[in-house]
Amino acid sequence: MNISLRKPDTIGAIVSTLCVVHCLLTPLLFVAQSYTATHSHETPFWWKNLDYLFILISIIAVYESTKKSTNKLIKAGLWISWIMLFLLILNEKLVWIELDEIITYSVALTLSMLHIYNLNYCQCETENCCNNK
Repeated sequence: MNISLRKPDTIGAIVSTLCVVHCLLTPLLFVAQSYTATHSHETPFWWKNLDYLFILISIIAVYESTKKSTNKLIKAGLWISWIMLFLLILNEKLVWIELDEIITYSVALTLSMLHIYNLNYCQCETENCCNNK
């Protein structure tokens, strides 16, 4: 947790990218599982709920990143992307409406790219430097 407080954008970019990889690997998991266990078609509990771990870590990363960023557009983009990703994951679990998976991939990649961009943008080193800008 301490590393995420020092470099939240790095953690955010990693988690967002892992989220996309997780989403892309899920169909492969189903295929592999069908070959190994013909009587069980259920996804492992830990795999189905990995989304919640990603979203929990990513909200901490977004919160910490927005505290240190001096770019208001990046701050808004991080929060909008996170909220959209959260809603898309909830929609996937609760199936409110049918949406193409590419939307979730795009939002997660956008969140990751915003974190990467924010790593290179001016960030505050002290608590009140953002208040002066």
